[in-house]
Amino acid sequence: MRGHVVVAPDKFKGSLEGAEVAARLAAGIRRAVPGVEVRELPVADGGEGTLAAALAAGFSRVEVKVAGPTGLPVVAGLAVRGDTAVVELAQASGLARLPGGRTAPLAAGSYGVGQLVAKAVALGATRVVLGLGGSACTDGGAGMAQALGVGLYDADGAPLPPGGAALRRLARVEPGALAERLRGVEVVVACDVDNPLLGPRGAAAVYGPQKGADAADLLVLEEGLTRWADAVAGLTGRDVRGAAGAGAAGGVGFAALALLGATMRPGIELLLELLGFERAVRGARLVVTGEGCLDAQTLHGKAPAGVAAAAARAGVPVAAVAGRLELAEREWRAAGFVRAVALADLAADPADSMARAGELAELAGERLAAALLS
Repeated sequence: MRGHVVVAPDKFKGSLEGAEVAARLAAGIRRAVPGVEVRELPVADGGEGTLAAALAAGFSRVEVKVAGPTGLPVVAGLAVRGDTAVVELAQASGLARLPGGRTAPLAAGSYGVGQLVAKAVALGATRVVLGLGGSACTDGGAGMAQALGVGLYDADGAPLPPGGAALRRLARVEPGALAERLRGVEVVVACDVDNPLLGPRGAAAVYGPQKGADAADLLVLEEGLTRWADAVAGLTGRDVRGAAGAGAAGGVGFAALALLGATMRPGIELLLELLGFERAVRGARLVVTGEGCLDAQTLHGKAPAGVAAAAARAGVPVAAVAGRLELAEREWRAAGFVRAVALADLAADPADSMARAGELAELAGERLAAALLS
């Protein structure tokens, strides 16, 4: 049969990981069109699921014991292939890593992320892809910087403890061995938000409440981040607090830009390049992508929209599968999809669609294949 099918979904948050979605869709497609070649290439947009997508594409997993968001040790993974390493912030400092799920808006830190970057460099990586998203901390990436050798001290010369609140006491920053450690290393941040570090659209104001911060906490965090930004600008001679993406992941984007010399790329664009999507889609008959909810946010750089754009450049039609579909047909067609299917619409009881997501994803794949490949 001429041409293959590429199945490239993101995770369905709360029900299926990207690789599971891909496997289920592929099974349904094969059932409808026996003998068709289906290539499974789960994707991510730089947030949670980035590590899993890299591993599914052939990267090797390396496990490291690092500090979790509250300092307690966790075992986190990073992905390595050749001289490239993929670090997913959520592995070390994500909300899912909070002990008992209890938020710590003032004390949570990003030290473990720096430990993962350090491990990647120690393994010989000269290109580190840092996926931001799902963070539990609002420390401006100060913890990450400390793990990489930067010294943060209060007025008495004592090292600062973790967390955004402690940054209010910051009196001195010393670069330590950071430059030497990262010499010859390119850091690329996969990021889909354009928030600055400070202000009403900044890391604390926009994302702090999601991490448990109340109104009083937000004032504390904003004060700490401002002091941190001032100190870093004094150290480096340039001020990136207003840069697009500086507010990503509680300000880890800021430290990556200011101290690691990172460049920022749209998450899905970078991941598709890393995963070899252009090569995989060459000669394909159809691409199937998806995520938990296809909605207005999807149209602003989320994984399915990025897949649709890349498939269009290759001249291959693309269909979408989602747990829920909140876009009108004219909207999803304008985004480049030839067909869109919601699992909720396939279930006898829409409320049951998450519990039966795997089974329904197979059914969705079967129906798409019958409609578009027969």
